[in-house]
Amino acid sequence: MFEIIPIERRNRHVANFDPFREMEEFERRFWGSNPVTTAFRTDVEDTGDAFKLEAELPGFDKEDIQLDLDNDTLTITAEHSSDKKEEDKKRNFVKRERYFGSFTRSFDVSGIDVDRIEAEYNNGVLTLNLPKKQENIPVSRRLEIK
Repeated sequence: MFEIIPIERRNRHVANFDPFREMEEFERRFWGSNPVTTAFRTDVEDTGDAFKLEAELPGFDKEDIQLDLDNDTLTITAEHSSDKKEEDKKRNFVKRERYFGSFTRSFDVSGIDVDRIEAEYNNGVLTLNLPKKQENIPVSRRLEIK
């Protein structure tokens, strides 16, 4: 009476055990389906002569986003400030579901012409145009013998 599961079914369950899936399920149950600890989502598209990077940053103002270049590393930082807490104290919230924090992602831009990077922020999506460096093709020429 302790186990009513048939033997074949129990063996099939053991054969399908995936520890990585179990850890993902644990994380999903612990943090919820949309954790605030994850980095923002980005898409990088090769457009031929450039890369197009789109980063989803909903809820951020343009002033909350910083782009920093350090050698061959581009760092995107988006930070919600807590300055609005003072003005919100005047209101009578029963429950307030806002997250104040920052998100950071870094990208290797070693093959990018960093002087020509263009950035635009529209409707919660940061779009970066990252032009590729032009390869220096040596010019062939004939040398004169003296």
